[in-house]
Amino acid sequence: MQLEAQAQEKLVTTTAAAGADPEALKGDESLIDDIRLLGRLLGDAVREHEGPTAFERIETIRRLSVAASRNGDAEADRNLDALLRALTAEEARTVIRAFSYFSHLANIAEDLHPLQQRARAQASGAFTGAPSLATTFARLRKAAVGAGKIAQALARGWISPVLTAHPTEVRRKSLLDAEHAIFKLLAAREHMRGKAERAQNEMQLRARVSQLWQTELLRHSRLTVRDEIENTLSYYRSTFLREIPRLYADIEQRLEGLRVPPFLRMGAWVGGDRDGNPNVTAESLSTALRMQCETALRFYLVEVHELGAELSISRRYAGCTKALEALA
Repeated sequence: MQLEAQAQEKLVTTTAAAGADPEALKGDESLIDDIRLLGRLLGDAVREHEGPTAFERIETIRRLSVAASRNGDAEADRNLDALLRALTAEEARTVIRAFSYFSHLANIAEDLHPLQQRARAQASGAFTGAPSLATTFARLRKAAVGAGKIAQALARGWISPVLTAHPTEVRRKSLLDAEHAIFKLLAAREHMRGKAERAQNEMQLRARVSQLWQTELLRHSRLTVRDEIENTLSYYRSTFLREIPRLYADIEQRLEGLRVPPFLRMGAWVGGDRDGNPNVTAESLSTALRMQCETALRFYLVEVHELGAELSISRRYAGCTKALEALA
């Protein structure tokens, strides 16, 4: 009974918060379409894995929740309360998972949308005023600050974002990986025009959403220091190791080809931050350093291998220096 009471209390909060408010999204049709697509795929996953009865129960709760919270329907509010109180603990758990996963999926779409808006604005040459390299360099040009001065300032600069561990992080890495994959698939849809291509993309999204539904939402064991290190390094593999070189290339292009000094240097406390965690030791620091080195080296080895496949240049048609031959 205590478990059921806790589940019902959680449900009241979850159902009230679930779903994107149409008024807040008004005029943003592409975002609404993405959220509806992900919601439909989630509904299909629930129907497939939990059965039509569970799906209809969740849909009824959603409709009653919308009517009660947005429309002020008192009868819907009473019916919703009665329905939630009648749920078993297992039924409540399924409903909570459905609304929780919908919130996760809606957040993915909402995170993606401003990035797409900015990319479209930059591609069209529109000046949005939002923080970006384009707006920054536009202001510098307006202030008559030349490329040489900017390069000199960067040479004296040092920006070091430091990644820290979050021992209270309860989401599992497999969940984060699935959400990242959904983000990439959703982002790719913007540039797809053919029906076959979009259908293939939707099939992949469907598989990922189905995987998400079958993935445990929360971890039930405390993170180890090694887990924290691995979680941190996953961001290097998915983001920093690719995006930082692109940032430098973009700046160099705007500086008329001047070399950009390495002013951005990533930092990390994970595995070596002596803030009272008794599990952080000299050994964990050594492990963190080794894993960081391995992550960087593996990334660049793969890049070099792919570059070797791309550079199919013959010595018969293009010569090379003796120094380059010595490296071969």
